[in-house]
Amino acid sequence: MRFRVLIVDDEPNIVTSLAFLMRESNYDVRIASNGEEALLLLETFRPNLLLLDVMLPQRSGFDVCREIRDKPSFAEVKIVMLTAKGRDLERNEGLGMGADAYVTKPFSTKALMSTVRGLLQSTARSG
Repeated sequence: MRFRVLIVDDEPNIVTSLAFLMRESNYDVRIASNGEEALLLLETFRPNLLLLDVMLPQRSGFDVCREIRDKPSFAEVKIVMLTAKGRDLERNEGLGMGADAYVTKPFSTKALMSTVRGLLQSTARSG
């Protein structure tokens, strides 16, 4: 099974880095630069996992996460929130609305990939 990863971030350098990491792990990758685009791609691409920035144009990552979690058809999608907002308040908000993990920028690529692999392995076991 080839996992599908949707990267949702508006910072080109981060998108480039994340896309490289995901493709190196042989994941099928798509990119959205704002919340609206992410929600549209979600319907057609059907990712296994989202790497979701919190601060996005048009709709925040929190809004996107909330909308995904409100749709039973996307219950299996894993969400990793990526953000420069590392305070406990934001972290608890993201996890409370259904994110599976919350990673603060700047992040360790090794730690991020470990998180991604763990979440996708749990998807493979349950699917």
